Amino acid sequence: MTSPTLTRRGLLRGAGTASVLASCAKPNADDASNAPAVSDATAPAEIGPGAVSVAFNLNGKPATVQVEPRVTLLDALRIDLGVTGPKLVCDRGACGACTVLVDGRPRNACMMLAHDVAGANVTTIEGLGAGDSPSALQAAFVRHDALQCGFCTSGMLTSCAALLQRIGPNGAKLTAQTVREAISGNLCRCGTYPHVVAAVLEVAGATPLSKAAVTP
Repeated sequence: MTSPTLTRRGLLRGAGTASVLASCAKPNADDASNAPAVSDATAPAEIGPGAVSVAFNLNGKPATVQVEPRVTLLDALRIDLGVTGPKLVCDRGACGACTVLVDGRPRNACMMLAHDVAGANVTTIEGLGAGDSPSALQAAFVRHDALQCGFCTSGMLTSCAALLQRIGPNGAKLTAQTVREAISGNLCRCGTYPHVVAAVLEVAGATPLSKAAVTP
């Protein structure tokens, strides 16, 4: 009778079985005593599934809304708060029509949960101007014919506003390429990109584009 031969496959199979059995075994008293205690005070708070209150600053004013944890920021703005400037178009973060500013940074509202902005400052296109007094950027969009159907305009404006805030006093050094990069996530089916770039450069006080550069 031949003695059993240990093969590499058999060794690995045996090691795997031992690991599974070890993970299923209950810890002994000593192991349990050495395990770190989980405090209820440090455990993450659970919300939902029903509507829960979330508070944040919207266009410079306090706002509170009751929404389920699954509700996006875009739906909370449009449906619950009646702020319809951000548009629902692709609903997957690809077109930029829903772009808002969250603490000064452009974000796709359709890709954020409403509860993600608790305590944050949210700015939509409604917060860029005051009623019949449009901001300098909005007025420049009109002068340069940088809007047509309007679906992309609110998101385009908020992305450009974020760029102007970011460059601050260095606006004169702003280049057309930098503006194009800032609006690269905002799709315009009407093709107004050159006019958008010209409007932003004007507001920044940078060198305007030539007529050839403005023409699509």
